[in-house]
Amino acid sequence: MDENKYIDEAVELLKQLIAIPRVSRDETAAANHLEAVMKEWGLAVNRSCNNLWVVAGDYDESRPTVLLNAHIDTVKPVATWTRDPHQPSVEDGCLYGIGSNDCGGGLVTLLQVFRVMAQRPRNYNLVYLASAEEEVSGKNGVEHALPLLPRIDVAIVGEPTGMQPAIAEKGLMVIDGYAHGVSGHAARNEGVNAIYEALDDLCWLRDYRFTKESPLLGNTKMTVTQVESGTQHNVIPDQLHFVVDIRTNEYYQNEYVFAFLEKHMKRCELKARSFRLHSSHISETHPLIQRCLQMGMEPFGSPTLSDQALMSFPSFKLGPGQSSRSHSANEFIRIDEIAQAFHTYLQLLDITINEVD
Repeated sequence: MDENKYIDEAVELLKQLIAIPRVSRDETAAANHLEAVMKEWGLAVNRSCNNLWVVAGDYDESRPTVLLNAHIDTVKPVATWTRDPHQPSVEDGCLYGIGSNDCGGGLVTLLQVFRVMAQRPRNYNLVYLASAEEEVSGKNGVEHALPLLPRIDVAIVGEPTGMQPAIAEKGLMVIDGYAHGVSGHAARNEGVNAIYEALDDLCWLRDYRFTKESPLLGNTKMTVTQVESGTQHNVIPDQLHFVVDIRTNEYYQNEYVFAFLEKHMKRCELKARSFRLHSSHISETHPLIQRCLQMGMEPFGSPTLSDQALMSFPSFKLGPGQSSRSHSANEFIRIDEIAQAFHTYLQLLDITINEVD
């Protein structure tokens, strides 16, 4: 195996993807290009919407199956870019361009790792999935693709983690709150002020602390992030709307948190936008995590959301680059990070999996 060839091809493919705008829900051109390259490399590519996947040819349903996953899409470039975000450039060993770090590096490296490992003897099945709409947790992304795949037992998600395993990830739930009043003239003692109706509930949301603290993820955290009320200074507001951002640890399911909050609201009505983005956690006893530990890696908990939230099976994040560079101006990934990740993934997957929990 010419390892340098695989690494060079990964870097070249990432440059090509950087040059193609691929904002969430508009990844078609990038998916088309990636599909063409995969077919050129002799892979039997499957596609639904803008999700692409390939199953190693020695698939045996009696064996456990490992999924290698990363996403195609990016966020929109922020205004403070000083470079052309779609013009890939390499300076001092750094490849600049939007999506290079989040998570183009993981996307192209895992693809090359799949190509290598698909040719090696294994006692487990291997599937590679390039998914869409991750940045917006879209319905046509991994949630759409997973039912079309073989049964998955564990997933490695190529988000940027500095090639350290993120074995837990916070979930997300967004709640809309509403308080109702009666309009009236502010100069007269009339009406019911929706702002005052909401005050006790807003203060409770500010002050309440969930009791179960995770050693990996810390506390479940809720924050009121938006409040809207009133039309003008002399009108008693008859409506108030607020938004609560909730980041759950592995001890609290979103449905439980919502029901708990509803019970404690004195005046306000709550509506959850979705319950689907749950916290995730994989046991340190899992064979792949044990392998990570043997290789000297240090597991940690991640506060950022990924497609793991939509996976019903064990998963962990492990990818080249740094989370701190994600969504930032002048985003980059180092070429040596891609090379290191390629070698680390191959070493990690050179394992006999007797049991997948």
